[in-house]
Amino acid sequence: MNRIFLLGDSTCARKSDDKRPETGWGMAFPSLVDKRWKVVNLAMNGRSTKSFLDEGLFALCLKDLQPGDWVLIQFGHNDSKEDEERHTEPWTSFQDNLSFMADQVLARQARPLLLTPIARRRFDSQGNLIQTHGDYPWALRELAGRKGYPLLDMTEASADLLAASGPDGSKRLFLHLKPNQHPNYPDGIADDTHLNAEGALVIARIICDRLRKAIPDCPFLVVGKSMGQG
Repeated sequence: MNRIFLLGDSTCARKSDDKRPETGWGMAFPSLVDKRWKVVNLAMNGRSTKSFLDEGLFALCLKDLQPGDWVLIQFGHNDSKEDEERHTEPWTSFQDNLSFMADQVLARQARPLLLTPIARRRFDSQGNLIQTHGDYPWALRELAGRKGYPLLDMTEASADLLAASGPDGSKRLFLHLKPNQHPNYPDGIADDTHLNAEGALVIARIICDRLRKAIPDCPFLVVGKSMGQG
């Protein structure tokens, strides 16, 4: 059985029961792909490209990687953090880390796929969406274009979705709960970075649709099945 490895941060990662309904898009992704493929979600909360490499998480992927496998790589939320364990510079170390991962995947005759980070739900006082990832999406786009890595621009796709939904409508996709609405969050929560179950499924569907358009012969997508955004 071929596998699809998911490498990334908390927006993709599996969530423990005490964090639900927070949901990484990687949890919804297996329901949308061909059942003959196994999805291995190695994404972890709080990781950047640097910490993902330094902690040996990428090595776990390489250990099991076989020819024909796919590796989806999405970082950018935490590389801008200032702590030494995670920080990278977009045009140097961030690109270097991504290039190292993609080249190691290619060397094993597997297929890397880069994804820019999904947008945060942040609007200004006029209701315009604010881009919060700085140069990291641009650095990812430039790297993919320069080295020929396939890329899904999920920053653009998710920003378009949030802008169209507006400040109020977009709340339904994120971890927004009123006090006493869920036992895990008795005081409520307003989290504009992390998705809920609906948001995770919507993002996973967009990934599949964008992938179908970018790589029509992608072997793990269900043929002829468009997922849509709802």
